[in-house]
Amino acid sequence: MPDIRRRDKKNRILRNNESIRADGRYQFKYMIGNKAHFVYSWRLEPTDPVPKGKRACKSLRELEVELGKDINAELDYMSSKITVCELVEKYVKTKVGVKQSTKWGYNTVRRILEKEEFGHKIIRNIKTSDAKLFLIKLQQEDKRHYSAIHSIRGVLRPAFQMAVDDDILLKNPFNFQLAAVLINDSVAREAVTPAQMRQFLKFVKDDNCYYKYYEVVYILFHTGLRISEFCGLTLKDIDLVNRTINVDKQLVRLVDMCYHVETTKTKAGVRKLPMTEDVYKCFKNIVEDRVAPEIERIIDGYSGFLFLDKKGMPEVAMHWQHRFKHMVNRYNDIYKIQMPKITPHVCRHTYCTQMAKSGVSPKTLQYLMGHTDISVTLNVYTHVKFEDAEKEIEKMQDKLNLAKEELDLQSNVVDIRQFKMSNK
Repeated sequence: MPDIRRRDKKNRILRNNESIRADGRYQFKYMIGNKAHFVYSWRLEPTDPVPKGKRACKSLRELEVELGKDINAELDYMSSKITVCELVEKYVKTKVGVKQSTKWGYNTVRRILEKEEFGHKIIRNIKTSDAKLFLIKLQQEDKRHYSAIHSIRGVLRPAFQMAVDDDILLKNPFNFQLAAVLINDSVAREAVTPAQMRQFLKFVKDDNCYYKYYEVVYILFHTGLRISEFCGLTLKDIDLVNRTINVDKQLVRLVDMCYHVETTKTKAGVRKLPMTEDVYKCFKNIVEDRVAPEIERIIDGYSGFLFLDKKGMPEVAMHWQHRFKHMVNRYNDIYKIQMPKITPHVCRHTYCTQMAKSGVSPKTLQYLMGHTDISVTLNVYTHVKFEDAEKEIEKMQDKLNLAKEELDLQSNVVDIRQFKMSNK
C-alpha cells in the first residue's frame, strides 16, 4: 500500500489537522466547541529557519504544544490573544458604580499603558518576570514614585485575575509582593510630637496672616478627620446642641475641575464624632463667622459647606494642603528650630498616635478614625520610641509596687490581729 499521508516540500509527514496554505505557511486546525480555529507559522519544526523577509515566529509544532496545554485546561485561546490594554479596558467596564475619583484613576492607568510597549503585548505571552521588569522600568527609567506604581499595579493585578477567573489564563503574572520588587520611596507620614503640635498651633493663632485658619488646624489635630471629610462637612453636619460631628461624605475636585460629593473612603468612614470643649468652640466660631453667599452652591444635592473660595465654590483639600505648606514655611523662616512637614494628613496621623499613647482602646480608636481594618489602626501603635516603652515599663512597675505595698499592709494587719489574740 502506498503511503498517501500528506507531506511538506521537505517530504516530512504532516500530522492530523496540519496543512500547508498556498502562500507557504503551515496551518493547524483545532476546535473549541463546534467552532473551528486556526494557528499559522512559516516553520513546521523549531529547528526550521525563518524564510527570508518573514517575521520571526514560533514553529507550528510549538504552537500545537501550547494549544494542547491550553485546550486541556479548557482555556479560551482566542480571548488570551488580547492585549494588556484591551484586558484593562474589559476590566474597567466591569467596575460599575465606582466613585468619580476612582474612574479618573482608571483613566490615568489607561493613558500610561497606551504609551507603553507593555500595554500592547499579548496577555498570554506575559510571564511573572515580564510583569516585574515592567514595574521596575516604571520606577528606574520613568522615575515614577512607588505610590504611583502601586496604583498602576492595583489595576493590572485584578485585571489579570479576571482573566484567570474567566479561564483565559492559567496564572496571574502580577500575583507577587510589590515591596519585594521595588524600592519603597514613599515618605513615611510621621506624627509630630505634642510639643511641636502646641508650638505650631500657637504660631498659627498668633500670626497676623494665618490666625483665621487656627480653628481648622486645631480641629484637624483633635478629631482625626480626613481633609476630604472636613471639606465635605456642611452646616447640617455640625450639631452644636448635642456637640457631635456627622461624617458621612467627602468633597473632591477632580483634575477636570468638577466637584463631586462622594461617600466616605470606606464604609467605616461613616461615623458620628463627639466634640471636646475646645473643638466645640472652634466649630461654633466657624459657624458664626461664616458669611452666607449670595448664591449658595449646591454640589450633588448638598449645600452649606463651611468654607468657600473667592468664587463662592466650596474649598477642597488642595486649598488646605497649600495653606499648611505656606504656614510651615513661614514658621521655619522665623524660627531657628525647624518645624517638620505638617499636612492635613499629618494632623490625622498625630491625632491617632496621641490617642493610642493616651490609652484609648484599639476598637474605639478604629471607630474614631473610620478604619475598616483594625490592622491599619494597630499600625499606629508601632510608632513608639524608647521613651514611650520606658514610660510604660515605669507605669507597670508603679502598679506592681502599689500592689506589693497593699499586700504588705494587709499582712501587717493580720500579724497585729494575731498578736492581740495571743495576748488575751
